[in-house]
Amino acid sequence: MPAITYDLAEDNLRKSEPSKYNPEELPSGCFIINLGPQHPSTHGVLRLEVLTDGETVLDVVPHIGYLHRCFEKHAENLPYNQIIPFVDRLDYLAAMNCEHAYVLAVEKLLELEGKLPKRVEYIRVLMAELNRLASHFVAIGTYAIDMGAFTPFLWMMRDREHILRMLEWATGARMLYNYIWIGGLYYDLPIGFEERCQELLQYLQPKLRECQHLLIENKIFIQRTAGIGVLPLETAIQYGVTGPMLRASGLKYDLRRVDGYSVYPELEFEVPIGQGLMGKQGDCWDRTYVRLLECKESVRIAQQCLAKLTKEHRRTRDFDPQAAVPKHLRTKQVKQVYGRAETPKGELGFFIRSQPNSDVPWRVKCRSCSFSNLSAIAAMARGGLLADLIAVLGSIDIVLGEIDR
Repeated sequence: MPAITYDLAEDNLRKSEPSKYNPEELPSGCFIINLGPQHPSTHGVLRLEVLTDGETVLDVVPHIGYLHRCFEKHAENLPYNQIIPFVDRLDYLAAMNCEHAYVLAVEKLLELEGKLPKRVEYIRVLMAELNRLASHFVAIGTYAIDMGAFTPFLWMMRDREHILRMLEWATGARMLYNYIWIGGLYYDLPIGFEERCQELLQYLQPKLRECQHLLIENKIFIQRTAGIGVLPLETAIQYGVTGPMLRASGLKYDLRRVDGYSVYPELEFEVPIGQGLMGKQGDCWDRTYVRLLECKESVRIAQQCLAKLTKEHRRTRDFDPQAAVPKHLRTKQVKQVYGRAETPKGELGFFIRSQPNSDVPWRVKCRSCSFSNLSAIAAMARGGLLADLIAVLGSIDIVLGEIDR
């Protein structure tokens, strides 16, 4: 992308030579600093090219492309059902949510919407919300480390481990599941899963209150994040920001409510938004607080799913989670659809164009929420301190597997 230099005389940013900054044209006192990819908060493969004037950040250019996951080209050479393991590896911290989004898109293509057993739908939502909890625990815990706090990270990882063990019990895999299939599920829940899951949710409720007291309401954490990295709502919309970042800026936009997919319209839950309680609306503190509030709502959703699974849609001997799975995943004519779902990081969407009488798609395009969210980092960091750039980056909650897809 074109480089940007800072003109002190005109007091604005202007485009200069393409690809990189030209050090010879920088005003006196300005430096170009490469942040990452060795820094922990950059996830190993992100480099930030930072233009600074002393300790003040003038501009940030994120450089991606070090991972080369090539998801879309893989997907265009595989049958629809064999793409699911590759979807798991996009946002590997929320693989179940990614599967749900992709499967919804394919089911829309094959016109399977509304034809699945209710038990399948409730299990899907239950799994997605458990994985949302696990993902947010990583986001909050690692952000605490970015801010210099270690204990919240240990607490979050401890509780995340309980969730991963439940998901492993149901799917046989720790992080990459291949559990949500097109038209159904890999397998029904294990016997006793519902009871154990209810115990887990009851255990998590006081732990979330502890986290709020230990980290979110901590004076040092508030001073470190309140009023830092403010993302105004209009700017967030212009950059295509979604998920907790967008809601932290004040817009109550959640695809679980907006699109009402699966059984979410039948469930009761709130969509938390940032209110600027400690600083300004849309700052780093708001983004972290919204994620914590979403954890509480995910627990609430999961409890309602368990109630449905143990009462109205309980396990039966003749229940087959693969009964609605088509034998042939193909369309007679060329069709194209866009399906999306609300993942822990925002809107994950898939554009799919089919081939006639073929189970291999002609085109698959992934709309990555982390990619759009990361693009707003310059707008949030300009004018702030270099030390605050780490606070801004950590508050985005990125996964490079989804960004460099």
